[in-house]
Amino acid sequence: MKRYFRRGILSFICLLLSSSSALWGDEGRISGYFFGDYYYVLKSSDAAFEDRNGFQYRRVYFNYDKELSDAFSMRFRLEMNGQSFPTARQTSSKIVPFLKNGYLRWKQPKWRTNIYLGISSNPTWQNVEKIWGYRSVAKTVLDLHKMGNGSDFGIALQGDVDKSKKVSYHLIFANGMSTNAEIDNNKKIAFSLAAKPATGFIVEGYADLENAVDRGRWYILQGFLGYQREQFRLGVQLANQTRQKNDLNILVGSAFGAAQLIEKKMWAFARFDRLFDPNPFGKRVAYIPFDDTAAPNMILVGLDWAPIEAFHIMPNLVFVFYDEPDNGAKPDATIMPRLTAFFTF
Repeated sequence: MKRYFRRGILSFICLLLSSSSALWGDEGRISGYFFGDYYYVLKSSDAAFEDRNGFQYRRVYFNYDKELSDAFSMRFRLEMNGQSFPTARQTSSKIVPFLKNGYLRWKQPKWRTNIYLGISSNPTWQNVEKIWGYRSVAKTVLDLHKMGNGSDFGIALQGDVDKSKKVSYHLIFANGMSTNAEIDNNKKIAFSLAAKPATGFIVEGYADLENAVDRGRWYILQGFLGYQREQFRLGVQLANQTRQKNDLNILVGSAFGAAQLIEKKMWAFARFDRLFDPNPFGKRVAYIPFDDTAAPNMILVGLDWAPIEAFHIMPNLVFVFYDEPDNGAKPDATIMPRLTAFFTF
């Protein structure tokens, strides 16, 4: 019976592939990217991770985009992530895909607005991530420390305030559960307003508010200043997250930059993140060990070599050190060199 079931599934897949001219034709576009590392934990705040090394896929994206009409388009995106530091063969899991984006976009040129219905991107760190430019090396600071979600299920409006596109906005009203199903009647609202006062500059203000049944009210206030030219880019970010149920205020700062060394071939990049308060989710940060008892500081430096446009090799070093905690001993620093590879298709 299982054999006939497998044959049936195989026949169904073949039927889908044979009808690809209708589903995956010239009007649609398939794209994606892969990135991962070889890492070596020379030193860590958690002694269990010291001397840990290995190859890992940190993210795989598979996208399908299609224009449905002049006004409507859609995106289907699968995300896959390798497991972060499994501790035993029995706990190590295979890379499993899940739906990261699945939305219908309705374009309204007269209003200079796009309306998104479904799972779409949050505005929390979109502009910051564009100027940083090295998501393949590390998430931006709020994303890294699990202080927000990259996408959410709801309704979003994104567009330009003026015809010259000097001022843009992004508003989302959503579940607040990222790609998971809703668990309560409460919702999350997030809003970004960004201005481009001069060539290369972007200034952004951001705020969100979430009231969840399991963790109470959270909100973020964030400011960002970025500057970008062909040969270099710079960014400074300052944010504060309040978690009322736990009576926590976490102040976060990040400064980063990248400069071109060889045209179209090599860049250098550096970043400094500072949390002025301990992150209670520190031990849950993926791929970089963090302690949750003291305020962490992270220095990240590296080179980006692109033998071809679609393929990048990026040796980089992660160095995390800590402020003196209110109680207990100061955690040891983390030193982790990595060789990161990134390619797109």
